[in-house]
Amino acid sequence: MQYRVSFKALSVLATIVVGMAPAAMAQAPKPAAQPKPATQPAPGPSVLRVVPHANLVLLDPTWTSIYITRNHGYMIYDTLFAYDAEGKVRPQMVDTFTTSPDGLTWTFTLRDGLKWHDGKPVLAEDCVASLKRWSVRSGLGQELFGFIADLSATDDKTIVMKMKWPYSYVLDALAEISSYVPFMLPKRIAETDPAKPITEYIGSGPFIFKQDEFVPGVKAVYLKNTAYVPRSEPPSWASGGKLAKVDRVEWTKMPNQSVAVDALLANKVDYLEEVNPRLVPRLERSKNIVIGQTGPQPFVGMARFNHTIPPFDKADVRRAVMMAMNQTDYMKAAIGPQKYWHTCFSVFPCKSPLANETDSDFLKNGTMDAAKKALAAAGYDGTPVIMLDATDIPVIAAFNRVTAEKLRALGMKVQVLNTTWAEMTEKRAERTGWNLFHTFWAGVDLNTPTHIAFSGDPATGWFGWADDKELEQLRDKFVREANPEEQKKLAAQIQQRMWAIGAEAFLGEFFLPIAYRSKVEGAIVAPVQFYWNMSIKR
Repeated sequence: MQYRVSFKALSVLATIVVGMAPAAMAQAPKPAAQPKPATQPAPGPSVLRVVPHANLVLLDPTWTSIYITRNHGYMIYDTLFAYDAEGKVRPQMVDTFTTSPDGLTWTFTLRDGLKWHDGKPVLAEDCVASLKRWSVRSGLGQELFGFIADLSATDDKTIVMKMKWPYSYVLDALAEISSYVPFMLPKRIAETDPAKPITEYIGSGPFIFKQDEFVPGVKAVYLKNTAYVPRSEPPSWASGGKLAKVDRVEWTKMPNQSVAVDALLANKVDYLEEVNPRLVPRLERSKNIVIGQTGPQPFVGMARFNHTIPPFDKADVRRAVMMAMNQTDYMKAAIGPQKYWHTCFSVFPCKSPLANETDSDFLKNGTMDAAKKALAAAGYDGTPVIMLDATDIPVIAAFNRVTAEKLRALGMKVQVLNTTWAEMTEKRAERTGWNLFHTFWAGVDLNTPTHIAFSGDPATGWFGWADDKELEQLRDKFVREANPEEQKKLAAQIQQRMWAIGAEAFLGEFFLPIAYRSKVEGAIVAPVQFYWNMSIKR
């Protein structure tokens, strides 16, 4: 049923109500005072929580080639030049540079606004001292300084490099992206003996190392460097504008990768630098997790022999063992799903410009039977093989298990020395007490024979200390050759020589997934994990 009310009736009712209002208001109690709205608390500092791929113990990236220390270096230090994602060298701390017409004089001018974390300005003399220290450890640095007649700072912002002969790899050396990176340090720190690690960690990069919160092998903390002046270009690999978009980055090492995966799924951490491919399916079931990988080049597995003591002081023994090192066996054991790995019978990464299979048949067609015969012919006398095993790095531990099984099957005596990765990197620097260790390089490190992994100089070369003058002569010819086609020919000869002396065994190429929560933005796909330009959605 509907009711109709006339306009006249409504007017009368309104008059009555309005007339009653003053009395009603007079009788009503005063409303209680309302509390002022609470002020919204200021958001706390933004924190990116990372599980690094290895224990951070060593903090001097010029003293060691290990990648966790290199990653630490990129957090707090900067470089004169850097590679972008297209493989081009870009100025980083350098503003402008010139080369004389004869290629014998290079002049570099530092850009404005560069400061060390202690507030002091970055000076050209700091960079000169840093380059000199770096040159002692880096294979590229050794090559470069073999061509340098003089390196000096002519004023606070100008570096002048005078060459004995033209050298086409000057910028490539100064932009070395992985091991060993030519990071810039204050002069007083850079003058530390290259044979000893530094003890003060002051850089000029986008983050500041919190040494008072550092727990070796457990935790490292980095704070945003508010005084850092980034370049104006967009970030691209190690080049461009390095914007620290979080206030704090915390690296916390987990007991193993399974625990790290659990922590990521439970939102206790934000980013995993490395994930065992076998654990990826657990992460793929969560819509809050992104799976990615570093790249675009793969990692390269490697077994390195100690050339200085028996039994691997003989090239024929080294080559015999290499014949038994079937790459598929290593990749299945260490990596698992085949979509993450492939075999490669080149000392240069298989998709790099210098890749070739010169003299690789003894590896491609190697068998255990052939290896046994070759080992007997080489005169192996039963000397034990002491293997260094970094048990906290799953890939290396798997490599180690495969090699131990193969050596025992060949009739060799094997002793495994279990260590952490940090302990192993110290032990392998000793010329006695071990015969073999495993590692893996980023493919970008091995693109040219200028890298220290190809060295045949036992005085300045990589651990294992290969001693071969012919190899060194070929490497020297390579760096003096500007014609790409002639370089390819020399690369094939270098590979031929490395196989002839059994320099090291290559175990296959692979990718390792990374994983992070979907709230992480700005992750850069590169051969190295970079944490600038990353942010956390709130």
